[in-house]
Amino acid sequence: MINIANITTSLFSALIAVAAIVVGLGIHFVINYLLQRQHSRKPFEIQGMPVRLKNWAGPLRALIPAICLGFVLPFLQLPESVLSIIGHLLNLWIIASIAWLVIRAIGMVREMVLSRFDVTARDNLHARRVSTQMRLFERVLVFVVVLVALAAMLITFNAVRQVGVSILASAGVVGLIIGFAAQRSLATLLAGVHIAVTQPIRLQDAVVVEGEFGWIEEITLSYVVVKIWDQRRLIVPITHFIEKPFQNWTRRTSELTGSIYIYTDYRLPVQRVREELRRIVESTSLWDRKVCGLQVTQATAESVELRALASAEDAPKTWDLRCYVREKLIEFIKANFPESLPRTRIELRQKPRLAADDSTSDVESAAA
Repeated sequence: MINIANITTSLFSALIAVAAIVVGLGIHFVINYLLQRQHSRKPFEIQGMPVRLKNWAGPLRALIPAICLGFVLPFLQLPESVLSIIGHLLNLWIIASIAWLVIRAIGMVREMVLSRFDVTARDNLHARRVSTQMRLFERVLVFVVVLVALAAMLITFNAVRQVGVSILASAGVVGLIIGFAAQRSLATLLAGVHIAVTQPIRLQDAVVVEGEFGWIEEITLSYVVVKIWDQRRLIVPITHFIEKPFQNWTRRTSELTGSIYIYTDYRLPVQRVREELRRIVESTSLWDRKVCGLQVTQATAESVELRALASAEDAPKTWDLRCYVREKLIEFIKANFPESLPRTRIELRQKPRLAADDSTSDVESAAA
């Protein structure tokens, strides 16, 4: 027969559990409402750094109901097997919520620190350095938090706990196997930490990697995204910047000197081109009014190589300035000295022909 009393008790316990979750959500709503109201009057700050409440809303919405359910769990009159399953799931819920809360706290600290630095400023070297460090350290800490949370969740399973005891019994062999298998992963992780500390690259650095010019767009623990000038993305393993050489054009300062190469004929008056270069750079706002020069860097049998130098505030402006100067110099040479454009010379010489009378006299003498 169906035990009405047990069914009633189970339903009542289920209602209590649901009520505990609803109460937890209500507590979260009240706390969030009061904090938002106070924040609208006077924004929360810590040492002059703004605190964003949205970082806490999601984790607390999951954690507070779980805590409320944990309080009423001992009073629920349910079968032991059901209580065991609910308790296990509740532990996993709380561990995941706490890990989520810690990850959001790490993100909040990163946002608070970066709020003091403007990466869009003209001289943003220090801001990019701090931004790179904070983002890499955040990823390392998030990785550790996730790893610890997963380990804590696995420990709650009896089967995994027994496997753990077996692993400890043979820790030496297993440690060697795991160390060998995770060698690349650990090297990648350590490379990320190394870059965060020494900073051979930073966000928005202008670099040349694998023959491609671009800017550092994203740095993760495993790879770096380089934004190429034509909007392509070059994905480079982070260990590349530790093990292989590359060019960093903004290592010390964001200012750059661009070089433009022009190939002309020997008849070109170099001084006239040098004067035109000065006029060209002075006519554009891309030039920072620091470096401007023209030199003959090479002379071959076919042409003369001219190198024009002009500086700008940052890598994008340097690129635009180089293209602008190159275009204007070519137009100037074509309009004023078209004969000085590069050309290939071919000299043809005609072999001299014998006179008609000479050939006839030779024939007659041979016949005699």
